Amino acid sequence: MTIAHDDLRLHETPATVATMSMAAALNLALADALQADDDVVVFGEDVGALGGVFRITDGLAARFGEDRCFDTPLAESGIVGTAVGMAMNGMRPVVELQFDAFALPAFEQIVSHVAKLGNRTRGALRMPIVIRIPFGGGIGGVEHHCDSSEAYYAHTPGLTVVSPSTPQDAYSLLRAAIASPDPVVFLEPKKLYWSKGEVDTSVTAELGTARIAREGTDATLIAYGSSVPLAIEAAEAAAAEGRSLQVIDVRSLSPFDDATVTAAVRATGRAVVIAEAPGYVSVASEIQARVFERCFEYLEAPVRRVTGFDTPYAPPKLEHWYLPDVDRVLDAVDSLHWEDEA
Repeated sequence: MTIAHDDLRLHETPATVATMSMAAALNLALADALQADDDVVVFGEDVGALGGVFRITDGLAARFGEDRCFDTPLAESGIVGTAVGMAMNGMRPVVELQFDAFALPAFEQIVSHVAKLGNRTRGALRMPIVIRIPFGGGIGGVEHHCDSSEAYYAHTPGLTVVSPSTPQDAYSLLRAAIASPDPVVFLEPKKLYWSKGEVDTSVTAELGTARIAREGTDATLIAYGSSVPLAIEAAEAAAAEGRSLQVIDVRSLSPFDDATVTAAVRATGRAVVIAEAPGYVSVASEIQARVFERCFEYLEAPVRRVTGFDTPYAPPKLEHWYLPDVDRVLDAVDSLHWEDEA
């Protein structure tokens, strides 16, 4: 399943190709969207003059004016509630909820209104809202500043939930999210804000699609967000030992691209799902279940998961014990019933 978007909105600015960080790619996507469509507005805590905690909105208020990019009170529920009213009146609000755990006060608005109004009105009232949430760990953040709450949003019908892992996808997916007529929760991996890569602004992305991040024949690693570079690192380590691992970047947590993931796992016969969030009742467990249901007769071994632990998020000094790492991924791969090692 894919979400349709207005392609005209994605091509009203000149195409450029450059190497940049994910933070810069997100900033460019917002600037291009503001330039292309006067109905787009960007707001949230400290996104105006400061340019956001992670400087994702740096320079936008100066360039487009404080009526297009502006600060709000420290009230996440009010931020999203304001976005709902704006969307009802034909605007395309893009809101930033400063940190993942800070977004929870807005959860009632997101679930009760943002996700449901389109269905409640039989499509007569759409909610073209993008809710940007920096999420995940890897930066040594204190309590409430690092969290992985993606399962809450993916579990909510009516929301599209995506997470980029490269600067290119950060740009292309955010442009597609802003062009979408329906609400998108856009999860930005804090750990990857400073990662760099080439961005071609003429490249588009379809919401609801996964991508093959690395080819391989022996097993499939399935990941999203900041777990994708980890999966690639693990695949490179496995290659040194003679094992070929494919990496699938889920990108879209909801809707989920069953076709790409199913084809990949059927081809290799083995799979490991990698995610930072706790494993119980998680996006990782849903992916695991979907793979079992669709690939059972092709599997050479049970589908494994490598996730965070079922505890509150670890404090900074313990974070490296909590987050999945290459060794844990390779241990899971080693458990996949290899006949030559029996």
